[in-house]
Amino acid sequence: MDALSAQRDKHLIHGHKIIVGGRVQGVGFRPFVYRIANRHGVSGSVCNDAGHVEIKAYGTYSALRSFLDALVREAPPLARPQILTVAPAPYVRTRGFQIIESKDRGSHDVNLPPDQSLCDDCLRELFDPLDRRWRYPFINCTQCGPRYTVIGDLPYDRGATSMAEFALCRACQREYEDPADRRFHAEPLACPKCGPQLRLDQGTGNAPVLREEALKACVAALREGAIVAVKGVGGYHLLCDASASQTIERLRIRKRRPHKPLAVMFPYTGSDGLVRLRQDLDPDGNESAALRDPSRPIVLVRRRAGSVLPRILAPGLDEIGALLPYSPLHALLLSDFGGPLVATSGNISGEPVLTDEAEATRRLAPIADLFLHHDRPIVRPADDAVVRFVQGEPRPIRLGRGTAPLQQRLAVQLAEPVLAAGGQMKNTLALAFDDVVVVSPHIGDLQSPRSRDVYASVARDLQRLYRVAAKRVIVDRHAGYASTQWAHATGLPLTEVLHHFAHASALAWERPDITSWLVFTWDGVGLGEDGSLWGGEALTGCPGNWRRHGSWRTFQPPGAERAAREPWRSAAALCWSANVEFGRPISGIEMAHAAWRLGQNAPATSSVGRLFDAAACLVMGVDTVSYEAQGPMQLEALAAKAGRGQAVALRLFVDREGIYRIDPTALIQALADEARPPEHRAADFHATLAEAALQQALAIRGQVAFESVGLTGGVFQNRMLCNEIAERFARAGIGVHLPAKIPVNDAGLAFGQVIEFAAASNRPTAKT
Repeated sequence: MDALSAQRDKHLIHGHKIIVGGRVQGVGFRPFVYRIANRHGVSGSVCNDAGHVEIKAYGTYSALRSFLDALVREAPPLARPQILTVAPAPYVRTRGFQIIESKDRGSHDVNLPPDQSLCDDCLRELFDPLDRRWRYPFINCTQCGPRYTVIGDLPYDRGATSMAEFALCRACQREYEDPADRRFHAEPLACPKCGPQLRLDQGTGNAPVLREEALKACVAALREGAIVAVKGVGGYHLLCDASASQTIERLRIRKRRPHKPLAVMFPYTGSDGLVRLRQDLDPDGNESAALRDPSRPIVLVRRRAGSVLPRILAPGLDEIGALLPYSPLHALLLSDFGGPLVATSGNISGEPVLTDEAEATRRLAPIADLFLHHDRPIVRPADDAVVRFVQGEPRPIRLGRGTAPLQQRLAVQLAEPVLAAGGQMKNTLALAFDDVVVVSPHIGDLQSPRSRDVYASVARDLQRLYRVAAKRVIVDRHAGYASTQWAHATGLPLTEVLHHFAHASALAWERPDITSWLVFTWDGVGLGEDGSLWGGEALTGCPGNWRRHGSWRTFQPPGAERAAREPWRSAAALCWSANVEFGRPISGIEMAHAAWRLGQNAPATSSVGRLFDAAACLVMGVDTVSYEAQGPMQLEALAAKAGRGQAVALRLFVDREGIYRIDPTALIQALADEARPPEHRAADFHATLAEAALQQALAIRGQVAFESVGLTGGVFQNRMLCNEIAERFARAGIGVHLPAKIPVNDAGLAFGQVIEFAAASNRPTAKT
């Protein structure tokens, strides 16, 4: 080609059909495409097509190249675009660039956007007296507001959301239709004239208070010591003054939640929003960033010395679950109140958060003095997400509003869609199809009928939204789990995945560069390969090919499942087996001892979680607990007061099956030594477990090669233990990894079940 023809080619108009996947709906992606197309002189169109965006772009070669680059590099903050295909398209003369009506071809290639917190632009408008949305509790734009909790169907258009019943006023309609406006196709768009409104129900026959007066009356009631049930984005919160000990005590009594920590929401103050929070808490740089993240999770943050927040918020703990306001309603409430508020889930403890006004009014009436409702329907529940920083990384404890549904990619293609049922506690579900896994928000413990009803609803809902019908259900081997029983009732083919294999596989998925692992899976209990109750295992291998090489010496807490809420049972069993006197005055202990001697209703377990329970009993006198992991959490807080502990040398032996087992006898003797201060015994306990893990790993390495060590299972929510292990292993030249995307506890089981199933399904069969 000569120079003249090359110059002419620069001005030729080319056509591209571009398919963009990832998170591109509900995040202002189409108006963004419109703006950059106009900036680069590209004509054509953009539309939603099921779960992705279809772009037809016409322009010169250089213009199209710049346009494609900007699609990813300059995408809106909430978008996560992935260019799936770019194909030549015949040129069609168009009038500029247009945003056209969405298509719906029934595809299951969707990416359901999570709810997003109030953005800075809307926050400024919310408190601007000159703005037409001044103090409007439902202000939003394409960069913030509800998504998952208002979407009824996909594609994500207003008519498919719970906002469909609110007809836009002329001013909002103009914004909605203007591609240059940041509210262009903001589906939850509303204003005081046309959108949802507040209503304060004061009960006792009083007429409800509406709109701004409802907000003012709510704040006044909070200042007077009331407990208020407030309808938020994904469900109801129970709010009260976080500085009022008597009010908090009343909330605990009414909710039957005597000890479990309560989350605290702080007003957004100062340039970074954390000025008021720092009066009581001491977040580091990472925690500060997490508190301000658009997902607005609850972040576990250490109390500041001199904090005036009452200890009753988190009895026996040195951390507070803190969060900033994430909706305009919360921003107004906290700003007007002028101080922190308890913001705990509006539910019956252990159940999913309540969303329906009538049900919330009926079930929360014994707890709340007042109800602040609004008339925007919540399509599905989404409780607050929770994170804790361990080893400098935010580790999810609970997936929820802002972080779920969590969509991830598999390394392989599944032959058929599957639904992973998860476990019994901290339940989530996972739907997997093709090379996609979608993890639901937190559902919770499946002990109550309502929890099981919500569980079944989420299972149906995920399949409907993603237009995928599961052909198989993956379950835990424990037949007593409600999730397993539900799976059997579906009539679909079932595949069992061992509890601890699922934990290990979830972790291994996060590091595909590591192909051979030693994974410590320490938790409460899970049914093992041999039918016994595991909980302190060391597994080698990789997903689809795990083998147990290490464990702890088993012990037999009398009372079976009662041991989870009565730590004295684990402590007594360990003392009796170690010939250490257990002298705590427990009613019925003689009968328990007799059952233990006979092995009646005292199943053997290798659980490190139960070992923690026993330590909390022996060191702190925690005989009974009111929530899971209460003793271990308080034990960690106590140990922090002593700093570094001294490890007790534990015997490591090989059993008849070739398993390297740790014998805790010497540790039990040390824990029972009341001559030493409790905080030192607590610190020694953590140091001992870390050193025992190292010695077990070194012994296993003499038999089996592995590249790296993983820590997973609920026990490893403990920051002190993880730090102790990481330091010891680092000195031995061994790398240690924890999950960063998937919860380390049972909330990650469903995801791990998918990973283990996918790996096992794609494992090459041995040649014969």
